[in-house]
Amino acid sequence: MSSEPSGSVTPAEFRAALGRFASGITIMSTLQDGVAHAMTANAFTSVSLDPPLVLVCVDKGVRMHDAVLDCGYWAVSVLAGDQQWIADRFARSGRDLYTQFDGLGTTAGPKTGCTLVEGALSWLECRTWATYDGGDHTIVVGEVLSLGVGEPGDPSALIYYESRYRGL
Repeated sequence: MSSEPSGSVTPAEFRAALGRFASGITIMSTLQDGVAHAMTANAFTSVSLDPPLVLVCVDKGVRMHDAVLDCGYWAVSVLAGDQQWIADRFARSGRDLYTQFDGLGTTAGPKTGCTLVEGALSWLECRTWATYDGGDHTIVVGEVLSLGVGEPGDPSALIYYESRYRGL
């Protein structure tokens, strides 16, 4: 008779193992009471082609969490290799919401009004399709309402690998 496997993985071990999985870097944005919220996210992926669905994981302990759940609409900008400074800015907690986009080229998404980063490799606007409990995060699945891609010959993508930003 075999016994049920039990989990004994530490957060440090988990982070080290998943750090070997390269991921793209995005800025997720939403609106709450007319105020833009944003965060850096690398836990972003496609889910379905028909209908077009993507997901992002949002930490339950950050203000972005309530904002995205309250709004129901959000946008994602896929960062280029030369946009690490943007990823760094939106990875810091406690930014002033009213000045966080100062000095950064942005535009309002055509369908949702959520903030998009100019110069991003691509962008998507989404309506929340479903949410799922994911431990200390909420998995937010979004239906893609509109999207855009940069021009051919765009710079490299910004990726995250082994706890460091890198270009690809």
